[in-house]
Amino acid sequence: MTRYDRQTILPEVGTTGQQALAAARVVVVGAGGLAAPVLPLLAGAGVGHITLIDGDHVSLSNLHRQTLFTEADIGTAKVTVAARAMTARNSNCTVVCHAVPLAPDNVATLTQDATLVLDCADSFATSYVLSDHCLEAGLPLISASALGFGGYVGGFCGGAPSLRAVFPDLPDRAASCDTAGVMGPVVAMVGAAQAQMALACILGLSPSPLGQLVSFDLASYRFGGFRFDTAPEPDHGFGFLAPSQIRANDWVVDLRGQGEAPTAATPTALRITLPDFTRDTPRPSHQTRAVIACRSGLRAWQAATHLATYWNGPVSLLAMGEPSPLKGQTDENM
Repeated sequence: MTRYDRQTILPEVGTTGQQALAAARVVVVGAGGLAAPVLPLLAGAGVGHITLIDGDHVSLSNLHRQTLFTEADIGTAKVTVAARAMTARNSNCTVVCHAVPLAPDNVATLTQDATLVLDCADSFATSYVLSDHCLEAGLPLISASALGFGGYVGGFCGGAPSLRAVFPDLPDRAASCDTAGVMGPVVAMVGAAQAQMALACILGLSPSPLGQLVSFDLASYRFGGFRFDTAPEPDHGFGFLAPSQIRANDWVVDLRGQGEAPTAATPTALRITLPDFTRDTPRPSHQTRAVIACRSGLRAWQAATHLATYWNGPVSLLAMGEPSPLKGQTDENM
């Protein structure tokens, strides 16, 4: 126990808490900037089993904030480098890697033995997929996001309200690190807070991190937060599908242009841009479900919101990501 004596001396941890950490099975989705502090801190604290999920590879533009990686790692799968770093830090931590993106058709399998799930992907589509699954499965979810000089971390599901209860609707425009930028220390601070929330959840500390959101504004050095224990689950919302979950009789619309995605989501998908979709009133003629696709899911959410004003059938979203020639070279992971 010499390794952990600086934390086991805390009455909130002790031997019992350390045993709980060793028995924990944590799933971390995303091996980028948020995971850079999260993974060493979890392994260092003695979390016994970590499953790491990320389909991306290290690129040069990652290095200013994704501090697990070096120039020598460029082109290597992020999960491979991250697992090597965790094992070097604590050989008693079992690390299982899945070099695939988390998706609606694999989330149940990849999280089936989890004690706790951490959302480090900083993708709103991934966050909603995880929240929807964790709410149904009763799994605690610690989700975080960072952008520019600020960010937040919150504890959802597992008996607390879901992400949808706090963020039922998406903004009209969603920035990303690619388009709006982010400071490396901001990502590190948010990630460190995410790791602390995860450890507190495993240890059963009070007050619980579940039902708590903490915000960071390092441009003005302001920190805030609130509890949302009684936030109601919304009675509406659009779930995400994987391409494998599309049915033959679905009405599929792909909002991406030919230049953005030469191949449509399905061979029979309608190609309609978002401005055309919101100007007109396209709707299924005989199909029972609408599926709307775009790259990130944001345009699909906006089109689905418009469709729901004049069509009352079920609507699902499809976040296609980058076209296949670019997979493995994108810089999507925060």
